[in-house]
Amino acid sequence: MSVFYKRIIVSILLAILISLIIFSPSFLGAGLVILVVGISLFEFYNLVEKKGIIISKKFGITLGCLIPLLVYLNSLLKVSSPATWEIVFTIIICFIIFGVQFTRKDSHQAIAVLSTTIFGILYISWPLSFFVKFLYMERGRLLILYLLLVIKMGDVGAYLIGTKFGKHTLIKRISPHKSKEGTLGGLVFSIVASILMGKVYLGMKLWETIFLGIVLGGLGQLGDLCESLLKRDCQVKDSSNLFPGFGGMLDLIDSIIFAVPLFYLYVSFFLN
Repeated sequence: MSVFYKRIIVSILLAILISLIIFSPSFLGAGLVILVVGISLFEFYNLVEKKGIIISKKFGITLGCLIPLLVYLNSLLKVSSPATWEIVFTIIICFIIFGVQFTRKDSHQAIAVLSTTIFGILYISWPLSFFVKFLYMERGRLLILYLLLVIKMGDVGAYLIGTKFGKHTLIKRISPHKSKEGTLGGLVFSIVASILMGKVYLGMKLWETIFLGIVLGGLGQLGDLCESLLKRDCQVKDSSNLFPGFGGMLDLIDSIIFAVPLFYLYVSFFLN
Protein backbone atom coordinates (compact mmCIF):
# COMPACT_ATOMS: atom_id res chain seq x y z
CA MET A 1 0.00 0.00 0.00
CA SER A 2 1.39 3.42 -0.99
CA VAL A 3 2.11 6.14 1.55
CA PHE A 4 -0.69 8.23 0.03
CA TYR A 5 -3.37 5.62 0.75
CA LYS A 6 -1.92 4.98 4.21
CA ARG A 7 -2.29 8.68 4.96
CA ILE A 8 -5.93 8.61 3.80
CA ILE A 9 -6.78 5.65 6.05
CA VAL A 10 -5.02 7.15 9.06
CA SER A 11 -6.68 10.53 8.41
CA ILE A 12 -10.11 8.85 8.51
CA LEU A 13 -9.24 7.12 11.79
CA LEU A 14 -8.01 10.41 13.26
CA ALA A 15 -11.19 12.18 12.16
CA ILE A 16 -13.18 9.51 14.00
CA LEU A 17 -11.02 9.97 17.12
CA ILE A 18 -11.44 13.76 17.03
CA SER A 19 -15.19 13.37 16.54
CA LEU A 20 -15.36 11.13 19.61
CA ILE A 21 -13.56 13.75 21.70
CA ILE A 22 -15.80 16.56 20.44
CA PHE A 23 -19.23 14.92 20.32
CA SER A 24 -19.05 12.18 22.97
CA PRO A 25 -20.00 12.59 26.66
CA SER A 26 -17.47 14.59 28.63
CA PHE A 27 -16.12 11.61 30.57
CA LEU A 28 -15.36 9.74 27.33
CA GLY A 29 -13.79 12.83 25.76
CA ALA A 30 -11.61 13.32 28.85
CA GLY A 31 -10.67 9.63 28.74
CA LEU A 32 -9.52 9.96 25.13
CA VAL A 33 -7.44 13.01 26.03
CA ILE A 34 -5.79 11.02 28.83
CA LEU A 35 -5.11 8.19 26.36
CA VAL A 36 -3.48 10.59 23.88
CA VAL A 37 -1.37 12.06 26.70
CA GLY A 38 -0.24 8.59 27.80
CA ILE A 39 0.76 7.48 24.30
CA SER A 40 2.54 10.76 23.57
CA LEU A 41 4.49 10.59 26.83
CA PHE A 42 5.45 6.98 26.07
CA GLU A 43 6.85 8.08 22.71
CA PHE A 44 8.64 11.07 24.23
CA TYR A 45 10.32 8.98 26.92
CA ASN A 46 11.35 6.46 24.26
CA LEU A 47 13.11 9.32 22.46
CA VAL A 48 14.82 10.24 25.73
CA GLU A 49 16.08 6.69 26.11
CA LYS A 50 17.72 6.92 22.69
CA LYS A 51 19.95 9.59 24.25
CA GLY A 52 21.15 7.05 26.80
CA ILE A 53 19.10 8.49 29.66
CA ILE A 54 17.64 5.80 31.91
CA ILE A 55 14.13 6.88 32.85
CA SER A 56 11.10 5.28 34.51
CA LYS A 57 8.54 5.54 31.73
CA LYS A 58 5.65 4.03 33.69
CA PHE A 59 6.20 6.47 36.53
CA GLY A 60 6.40 9.54 34.26
CA ILE A 61 3.39 8.46 32.19
CA THR A 62 1.29 7.82 35.30
CA LEU A 63 2.05 11.25 36.74
CA GLY A 64 1.46 12.88 33.38
CA CYS A 65 -1.96 11.26 32.95
CA LEU A 66 -3.02 12.45 36.40
CA ILE A 67 -3.00 16.10 35.28
CA PRO A 68 -5.84 15.86 32.71
CA LEU A 69 -7.63 13.54 35.14
CA LEU A 70 -7.42 16.24 37.82
CA VAL A 71 -8.71 18.84 35.35
CA TYR A 72 -11.64 16.54 34.56
CA LEU A 73 -12.48 16.04 38.24
CA ASN A 74 -12.19 19.79 38.92
CA SER A 75 -14.57 20.52 36.04
CA LEU A 76 -16.98 17.71 36.96
CA LEU A 77 -17.19 18.70 40.62
CA LYS A 78 -17.06 22.44 39.83
CA VAL A 79 -14.21 22.97 42.28
CA SER A 80 -13.61 26.58 43.27
CA SER A 81 -10.25 27.99 42.08
CA PRO A 82 -9.39 24.94 39.92
CA ALA A 83 -6.27 26.65 38.53
CA THR A 84 -4.83 26.88 42.05
CA TRP A 85 -5.32 23.16 42.62
CA GLU A 86 -3.71 22.35 39.28
CA ILE A 87 -0.64 24.45 40.12
CA VAL A 88 -0.38 22.84 43.56
CA PHE A 89 -0.70 19.38 42.02
CA THR A 90 2.01 20.16 39.46
CA ILE A 91 4.34 21.24 42.27
CA ILE A 92 3.54 18.04 44.15
CA ILE A 93 4.43 16.04 41.04
CA CYS A 94 7.83 17.76 40.94
CA PHE A 95 8.41 16.85 44.60
CA ILE A 96 7.42 13.24 43.91
CA ILE A 97 9.86 13.02 41.01
CA PHE A 98 12.63 14.35 43.25
CA GLY A 99 11.60 11.93 46.00
CA VAL A 100 11.95 8.94 43.69
CA GLN A 101 15.52 10.00 42.92
CA PHE A 102 16.31 9.80 46.65
CA THR A 103 15.52 6.06 46.55
CA ARG A 104 18.06 5.30 43.81
CA LYS A 105 21.34 3.60 44.67
CA ASP A 106 23.38 6.31 42.95
CA SER A 107 22.95 9.83 41.60
CA HIS A 108 24.09 9.03 38.06
CA GLN A 109 22.12 11.08 35.49
CA ALA A 110 19.95 12.56 38.24
CA ILE A 111 19.73 15.97 36.55
CA ALA A 112 18.99 14.44 33.15
CA VAL A 113 16.28 12.15 34.56
CA LEU A 114 14.65 14.91 36.59
CA SER A 115 14.74 17.39 33.73
CA THR A 116 13.39 15.09 31.05
CA THR A 117 10.66 13.60 33.25
CA ILE A 118 9.36 17.02 34.32
CA PHE A 119 9.81 18.49 30.85
CA GLY A 120 7.78 15.69 29.26
CA ILE A 121 4.88 16.37 31.62
CA LEU A 122 4.98 20.14 31.12
CA TYR A 123 5.52 19.82 27.36
CA ILE A 124 2.76 17.27 26.68
CA SER A 125 0.41 16.63 29.61
CA TRP A 126 -0.24 20.15 30.86
CA PRO A 127 -1.06 21.77 27.45
CA LEU A 128 -3.27 18.89 26.26
CA SER A 129 -5.24 18.97 29.52
CA PHE A 130 -6.80 22.22 28.28
CA PHE A 131 -8.87 20.13 25.86
CA VAL A 132 -10.72 18.82 28.92
CA LYS A 133 -11.40 22.41 30.02
CA PHE A 134 -12.93 23.14 26.61
CA LEU A 135 -15.35 20.23 27.05
CA TYR A 136 -16.98 22.09 29.95
CA MET A 137 -16.97 25.52 28.32
CA GLU A 138 -19.92 27.08 26.50
CA ARG A 139 -19.46 26.30 22.78
CA GLY A 140 -16.30 24.50 23.89
CA ARG A 141 -16.64 21.58 21.51
CA LEU A 142 -17.14 23.94 18.58
CA LEU A 143 -14.04 25.84 19.70
CA ILE A 144 -12.05 22.59 19.74
CA LEU A 145 -13.19 21.89 16.19
CA TYR A 146 -12.23 25.42 15.15
CA LEU A 147 -8.78 25.14 16.74
CA LEU A 148 -8.00 21.77 15.14
CA LEU A 149 -9.29 22.88 11.75
CA VAL A 150 -7.18 26.07 11.71
CA ILE A 151 -4.00 24.28 12.75
CA LYS A 152 -4.40 21.14 10.64
CA MET A 153 -5.30 23.15 7.56
CA GLY A 154 -2.04 24.97 8.18
CA ASP A 155 -0.27 21.60 8.17
CA VAL A 156 -1.97 20.70 4.90
CA GLY A 157 -1.08 24.04 3.33
CA ALA A 158 2.54 23.83 4.44
CA TYR A 159 2.83 20.31 2.99
CA LEU A 160 1.13 21.12 -0.33
CA ILE A 161 2.82 24.46 -1.00
CA GLY A 162 6.17 23.27 0.32
CA THR A 163 6.10 20.17 -1.87
CA LYS A 164 5.08 22.13 -4.98
CA PHE A 165 6.95 25.42 -4.61
CA GLY A 166 9.39 24.99 -1.72
CA LYS A 167 12.89 26.17 -2.68
CA HIS A 168 14.24 28.01 0.37
CA THR A 169 14.82 25.91 3.49
CA LEU A 170 13.41 27.36 6.69
CA ILE A 171 15.90 25.98 9.25
CA LYS A 172 18.06 23.35 7.57
CA ARG A 173 19.74 21.90 10.68
CA ILE A 174 16.37 21.21 12.32
CA SER A 175 14.10 20.26 9.43
CA PRO A 176 15.67 20.27 5.96
CA HIS A 177 12.34 19.52 4.26
CA LYS A 178 10.47 22.53 5.66
CA SER A 179 10.60 25.56 3.39
CA LYS A 180 9.83 29.24 3.77
CA GLU A 181 7.30 28.93 0.96
CA GLY A 182 5.59 26.07 2.79
CA THR A 183 5.49 28.10 6.00
CA LEU A 184 3.84 31.03 4.25
CA GLY A 185 1.41 28.71 2.48
CA GLY A 186 0.50 27.10 5.79
CA LEU A 187 -0.29 30.49 7.32
CA VAL A 188 -2.53 31.38 4.38
CA PHE A 189 -4.43 28.11 4.73
CA SER A 190 -4.83 28.70 8.48
CA ILE A 191 -6.15 32.21 7.92
CA VAL A 192 -8.69 31.04 5.33
CA ALA A 193 -9.85 28.21 7.61
CA SER A 194 -10.14 30.66 10.52
CA ILE A 195 -12.21 33.11 8.48
CA LEU A 196 -14.61 30.44 7.22
CA MET A 197 -15.06 28.61 10.52
CA GLY A 198 -14.88 31.67 12.77
CA LYS A 199 -17.34 33.80 10.83
CA VAL A 200 -19.89 31.13 9.95
CA TYR A 201 -20.05 29.05 13.15
CA LEU A 202 -18.64 31.25 15.90
CA GLY A 203 -19.71 34.72 14.81
CA MET A 204 -16.22 36.22 15.15
CA LYS A 205 -15.29 39.54 13.63
CA LEU A 206 -13.21 39.46 10.44
CA TRP A 207 -10.13 41.04 12.03
CA GLU A 208 -10.37 38.54 14.87
CA THR A 209 -10.44 35.53 12.55
CA ILE A 210 -7.44 36.87 10.64
CA PHE A 211 -5.56 37.55 13.88
CA LEU A 212 -6.30 34.08 15.28
CA GLY A 213 -5.45 32.46 11.95
CA ILE A 214 -2.00 34.03 12.02
CA VAL A 215 -1.36 33.33 15.72
CA LEU A 216 -2.70 29.77 15.83
CA GLY A 217 -1.20 28.90 12.46
CA GLY A 218 2.16 30.29 13.58
CA LEU A 219 2.02 28.41 16.89
CA GLY A 220 1.15 25.24 15.01
CA GLN A 221 4.20 25.49 12.80
CA LEU A 222 6.35 26.42 15.79
CA GLY A 223 5.17 23.30 17.63
CA ASP A 224 6.04 21.18 14.61
CA LEU A 225 9.53 22.70 14.46
CA CYS A 226 10.09 22.12 18.18
CA GLU A 227 9.30 18.43 17.89
CA SER A 228 11.54 18.22 14.83
CA LEU A 229 14.34 19.65 16.97
CA LEU A 230 13.82 16.87 19.54
CA LYS A 231 13.76 14.16 16.87
CA ARG A 232 16.84 15.60 15.18
CA ASP A 233 18.72 15.45 18.47
CA CYS A 234 17.66 11.81 18.90
CA GLN A 235 18.41 11.07 15.24
CA VAL A 236 15.01 9.62 14.39
CA LYS A 237 12.52 10.49 11.66
CA ASP A 238 9.29 9.81 13.58
CA SER A 239 8.38 9.50 17.25
CA SER A 240 7.05 5.98 16.50
CA ASN A 241 5.41 3.91 13.74
CA LEU A 242 1.95 3.97 15.33
CA PHE A 243 0.31 5.61 12.29
CA PRO A 244 1.83 4.50 8.96
CA GLY A 245 2.55 7.46 6.73
CA PHE A 246 2.28 9.91 9.64
CA GLY A 247 4.56 8.61 12.37
CA GLY A 248 3.57 8.50 16.02
CA MET A 249 0.99 10.19 18.20
CA LEU A 250 3.49 12.90 19.11
CA ASP A 251 4.01 13.63 15.40
CA LEU A 252 0.27 14.23 15.07
CA ILE A 253 -0.23 16.49 18.07
CA ASP A 254 3.04 18.45 17.95
CA SER A 255 1.43 21.34 16.07
CA ILE A 256 -1.38 21.81 18.60
CA ILE A 257 0.63 21.60 21.85
CA PHE A 258 1.49 25.30 22.16
CA ALA A 259 -1.76 26.55 20.62
CA VAL A 260 -4.24 24.86 22.98
CA PRO A 261 -3.45 26.69 26.26
CA LEU A 262 -2.98 30.08 24.59
CA PHE A 263 -6.23 29.73 22.67
CA TYR A 264 -8.01 28.78 25.90
CA LEU A 265 -6.70 31.93 27.57
CA TYR A 266 -7.80 34.04 24.62
CA VAL A 267 -11.29 32.52 24.68
CA SER A 268 -11.57 32.96 28.46
CA PHE A 269 -10.62 36.64 28.41
CA PHE A 270 -12.09 37.83 25.10
CA LEU A 271 -14.62 35.47 23.52
CA ASN A 272 -16.55 34.49 26.65
